[in-house]
Amino acid sequence: MAGITSAGVGSGLPLEDIINATLNAEDQPKLKRFEATKTRLNVELSALGAVKSALSALQDIMKKLADPDNFSKRIASIRQPASGDLISVATTDKSTTGSFNIEVTQLAQGSRAMSNAAFTAPTDVVNATAGKLTLKAGTKDFAVDIAAGATLEDIRNAINSAETNFGITANIINTGGATPTSKLVITSNVTGAGNDVIIENDNADLDAVSTVAFGGGAGGMTIAAADMAKDAIAKVDGVEVTSSSNKFSNTIQDLSFTALKVGDAGEKARIDVSYDTAGVEKLMEEFIKAYNNAVGTIDYHTKVGAGLYGDSTMRGLKTQLTNSLQQVVTGAGPFETIFDVGLGLKKDGTLEKSSLVRSMSEALTDNYADFGKLFSSTDGFAKNISSLLEKNLDAKGSFKFRTDNINLSLKDLEVEREKHDYRMSQMEVRLRAQYSSLDSLIAQMQSSGMYLQSQLGSLPGFVKSK
Repeated sequence: MAGITSAGVGSGLPLEDIINATLNAEDQPKLKRFEATKTRLNVELSALGAVKSALSALQDIMKKLADPDNFSKRIASIRQPASGDLISVATTDKSTTGSFNIEVTQLAQGSRAMSNAAFTAPTDVVNATAGKLTLKAGTKDFAVDIAAGATLEDIRNAINSAETNFGITANIINTGGATPTSKLVITSNVTGAGNDVIIENDNADLDAVSTVAFGGGAGGMTIAAADMAKDAIAKVDGVEVTSSSNKFSNTIQDLSFTALKVGDAGEKARIDVSYDTAGVEKLMEEFIKAYNNAVGTIDYHTKVGAGLYGDSTMRGLKTQLTNSLQQVVTGAGPFETIFDVGLGLKKDGTLEKSSLVRSMSEALTDNYADFGKLFSSTDGFAKNISSLLEKNLDAKGSFKFRTDNINLSLKDLEVEREKHDYRMSQMEVRLRAQYSSLDSLIAQMQSSGMYLQSQLGSLPGFVKSK
């Protein structure tokens, strides 16, 4: 019947319920399977991500343990005198361990030249004709063009603003008093004996602001004895040493120290150079934590009901990690395995600090170099585990392969669901067409029956049943 929009309207039968029940019977089981599969794949993907993250953290620390530089660091502690900090220290990985007493008797300084001419004010004109000043100190120099009629202030400004100025500062000192004078002061930051500032010119008008006159001989600026450039002087275990700067490099082989001030008479600073055992112990603690987290993460995600339960690859990876702890390393002195340097293996497969063989502190103190070789040599422990982790974590490793396959399965699942939704929509169209025809047929039969009953009721002698 045309115009019927809901099955059963024409016949009065519950055809809509029948259609919905038929569709649900076909649809719901498959939807549940889709959701169950999607959930399982996502849980597996999440578990793989967690395990990969834990292994990546372990890989990071293994790279540090595989680097010999992390086992060659030196640290220096300084015991300063009561008057304050006398020196600062910098070590290298070649610094010899030991103790040194340092005295500082003189700091390095640059030179200072002052004009002798009695200029009455900074605005006094210095030169009638144009010229050039050349300023030198040590191996450095720069030149400044001086315009005709330049004042003391103009010369100061020209020196200070020169682009090639290497560390020269010009100032004017005004004496004041009844007969005030202004003096040009040139200061150099180039330290070291023999590196006094030299100021030359190409115009005799500028002799008053030069240390060397145009015609030769002394100019109008002089350097007092106290203002001459000086070396820094120190004593290392009583031996006097000098430096053109306040930094003493390699005075103590492969170690440098910087003089900060002159100490009071007899004051000394003490430098103690030792291996960075604390830094290595910190690395080892990071390794224990990262290893235990990796093993614990694998255990958690492979337990009954977890995303990777029964996963042979994960079980195999944990076995490889555990076996790698037994690796024997040659060329590391008395240390052959990590259990020789203060590590122990607990029953649950995790690591701990242990002193059954020797403590880690003892191993580092007694055989620092061999401790490093155990981990960072060519066939060392750290490089062995790093290689194992790289095979699993790199772009072609097992985790990438597994992750790509799961993501592909999730995409395939979405395609299957779309196909299922389409099949269900087609099934609904087909059912509605079939039941619509049935609905129309039954409605017609009911209408015909009612017509016949009406006709029979009008016949003579026909009695309706009560």
